[in-house]
Amino acid sequence: MYQDILDKLPYSKPFLFVDEILRIDENGVEGTFTFDADSNFYKGHFKNNPVTPGVILTEAMAQIGVVCLGIYLLGNDFNSETKVAMTSSEIEYLKPVYPNEKVIVISEKVYFRFGKLKCKVTMLNTNNEEVCTGTIAGMIVN
Repeated sequence: MYQDILDKLPYSKPFLFVDEILRIDENGVEGTFTFDADSNFYKGHFKNNPVTPGVILTEAMAQIGVVCLGIYLLGNDFNSETKVAMTSSEIEYLKPVYPNEKVIVISEKVYFRFGKLKCKVTMLNTNNEEVCTGTIAGMIVN
């Protein structure tokens, strides 16, 4: 089941920020991603001290926490014609994420109705420390 969800994601490298799904049900999802040190965005953010940009952290949270969950919730109604778009996010950044760092994203569904999915999403590092947290909403339209 998890691999089927990953196969349906509308992203590919270098813009795929999901390595694995650890658990998923109608109330939420948990997954991981490791930020590759060779990613292009590290070359200029920041000189001699690379840090993962907040917009990339938000994207990883959205891909795991909203899109993977949306694919699961839609089930067989999700197909190649389905469109996915982030509609809003409010994220608080608490700790930096460095190259080659693995993160865990935990998402809890707030609501899913009329094609709009809103989730409370938290990213943790491998020390179980909160890296960032907030809410993300997206539209899923067939």
